[in-house]
Amino acid sequence: MGSFLTEPDDLSPFFSGGGRAGRTLKNITKICVAVHRIQSTGVFTGVNPLDFSLPLLLLQLGICAGTTILFYLLLRPLGQPLIVSQILSGFVLSSSGLGQWKAFRETIFPIRGFILLDVMSSIGSIFYFFLIGVQTDMMIVKKIDKRAFGIGYCAVILPLVLTITCSVALKNIFDSKTSKTILLVGGAESFINFPMVASLLSELHLMNSEFGRIALSSSMVSGISTICILMIGLMLDPRKRNMDDTVFGNWVIGIALVFCSRYVIMWMIKRNPVGQPLKEGFVITLLLGVFVSAFCSQSLGAHNYFGPLLFGIIIPPGPPIGPALMERLDSITSWIFMPIFFFKTSLVVNLYTIKLKKFLGLSFVMFVSALGKFLGVLVMSLYNKMPVRDAVSLSLIMNSQGAFELGMFKLMKLDKKIDNDSFGIMCIGVMVLVAIITPIIRYLFDPSRRYVVYKRRTVMHSKPESDLRVLVCIHDQEDVPNAINLLEALNPTTESHLIVYMLHFVELFGRSNPQLISHKITRGSTAKPCPSEHIINAFKYFGQSNRENVTIYPFTAISPPASMHDDVYSLALDRSTSLILVPFHKRFHSNGVMSLSKNNLKLVNNHILDKAPCSVAIVVNRGTSNVLRSIATDLYSFQIAVVFIGGPDDREAIFIGAKMSGHPNINLTVIRLSESGNVPSDDIEERRLDNEAVIAFQNVMVDNYRVRFIEEVVKDGNGTVSVLRSMGNSFDLVMVGRRHNPYSVLVQGLVLWNERTELGEIGEVLSSSDFMETAIILVVQQHTNVVHKDQENHEETVTLRDHPQ
Repeated sequence: MGSFLTEPDDLSPFFSGGGRAGRTLKNITKICVAVHRIQSTGVFTGVNPLDFSLPLLLLQLGICAGTTILFYLLLRPLGQPLIVSQILSGFVLSSSGLGQWKAFRETIFPIRGFILLDVMSSIGSIFYFFLIGVQTDMMIVKKIDKRAFGIGYCAVILPLVLTITCSVALKNIFDSKTSKTILLVGGAESFINFPMVASLLSELHLMNSEFGRIALSSSMVSGISTICILMIGLMLDPRKRNMDDTVFGNWVIGIALVFCSRYVIMWMIKRNPVGQPLKEGFVITLLLGVFVSAFCSQSLGAHNYFGPLLFGIIIPPGPPIGPALMERLDSITSWIFMPIFFFKTSLVVNLYTIKLKKFLGLSFVMFVSALGKFLGVLVMSLYNKMPVRDAVSLSLIMNSQGAFELGMFKLMKLDKKIDNDSFGIMCIGVMVLVAIITPIIRYLFDPSRRYVVYKRRTVMHSKPESDLRVLVCIHDQEDVPNAINLLEALNPTTESHLIVYMLHFVELFGRSNPQLISHKITRGSTAKPCPSEHIINAFKYFGQSNRENVTIYPFTAISPPASMHDDVYSLALDRSTSLILVPFHKRFHSNGVMSLSKNNLKLVNNHILDKAPCSVAIVVNRGTSNVLRSIATDLYSFQIAVVFIGGPDDREAIFIGAKMSGHPNINLTVIRLSESGNVPSDDIEERRLDNEAVIAFQNVMVDNYRVRFIEEVVKDGNGTVSVLRSMGNSFDLVMVGRRHNPYSVLVQGLVLWNERTELGEIGEVLSSSDFMETAIILVVQQHTNVVHKDQENHEETVTLRDHPQ
């Protein structure tokens, strides 16, 4: 069997200086290395460090990785994925670039250095294909429907038919060898690889969108169709007898891994504490399993990546194994090992020796194949009534290629099915294709546009007697008590039910197929433990305690942090929620000192605030003593304050407070801050809306003895802080709007305290203060992202229902 190791045919173009003439290395069978020249004694002893194996290897790793990083930084503003930078860096370092210089070749990449480069590249490819297996969730096969089957099947059959037809038509133009190469290239380019589609979707942060799920299931169908076609071709191949041993070896490896490794992996999961990271001993055992599977593959005559790929696939989905493996292997594999792989792959690529006629012929066939995929997916997508923009985006994504295809092309070259020039053209085609389609996809597909609604979804604009629908986001168990207290404070009644959609975030690292799981509320505990079990039970108990007024629908979102907001968008839009409760990514002690920060969740919150289809409230946790104080108990009154400065967010906060004021155990205090002097002309309209909201609030609450309204006049930001400080530790919950006019004197000087977080100026002051102690801070943002927004201004004044005292 062929391998990814460097062969004489690979070294010959590189060390010939890029020309046809020059010394050939095709007859080399041995490379001698002095065993005593491994570690350098240093330049101060008069030796050249590059004459020793270890310093030379470190320099080669640094150059390959550094070149990849440089191109990635340069191409990232153009929307290019990592694979383009990796291939391009390989071209630059190979015989098409710096390899043209004799001094560079013989100093940085001498022949003796390729022994260790082969080892590093092989280790990198082993881990790369293992991670592909870890990221491949075979359970997606169960989600394949007629739409995905039609799209995936046509994405393979149509380009295969077109390329075969095109190859036959070009038969008389080229010689027999080139015609055969064109036919093989057309067939190889017609196939679609599921892991590469998943990799591009992950880089575009489209994995757990509905669009991403369709692309994954369709590419899975294409992959299965590809395997079937290859198996048929293998059975019809007259040389198949020589491959019986390899096929037998693959079957032995597959059976052994499925029956042995699966049992060991499940034992590890059972022995690992629920909700805790994978034990270090288990991680080391799994990494050793990767090497053992690769050894077995080589020993039985299969490719060294087959065993690790299958080993990664049989790992069950979800934490704790996937996140632990991705955290340890992803970065070093992508940025250290794989640049070596792409450099070695590009050794034979010499742009200066490729004949124009051959380049045009192969490029035309590759274009026909890409066009066939595009048309096949586009026609079937439109037939299934997908939007045109989404259909075009899906057609482009199904054309994605990457390292898997390059490996397949390399094996074709090693098996003498294609020559060096054909291999170089195919590598160039992969880079150009991905470089073209990725920016187009970024431009065409904006998932946030589907979350724009035609009517404001806010508490302020909700009908008084209608049910209030709230989406509660939970990161961990510590977020649950505050969330339940806030839900109780929203005063669910028989006239106005509270519909709660609880969404528990579970970070996904190891799987390419994110999941949005809907749980059923049952009387007993769940038969199969899951990360959300304790959280679901807490909300279930809250729902059962208020079964006449509250309905609970629990969900679990298993997805990477970069795309968690898509599940929030989709759920809020589909369930028509008016409010989203999101925990702040930082937690504070009662003295204002930060106790915990989850920076990966900061990105999630910022995305939610940016384009959520309804109002959003961020819950800031300050201490734990308030957890023990439930609003539902009659032992004391729960004190709530609303700080009103002005603007749509503050108007939403005061209306949320108005709904809470109907609860018999809640005392509400509204503190309005007004600036002294004249109001600027550009603030007149906002001030009118503020006054109308306040007047409506006062008219309804005039007979409610548990509601107080206080108005304070301040001169500047220092006065605002003085008023906030005067509140002291008198309140259990403080609500404030997130956004305010930055030119208002009420917030001048506070911007210096703003760390550019999602809390805004006032929210940042309250969360980090030392005078609020254990009060919950609720930072509110009103939903304003609507179509025909100018028509909404006259709807600002909303009638409030008179709450009982």
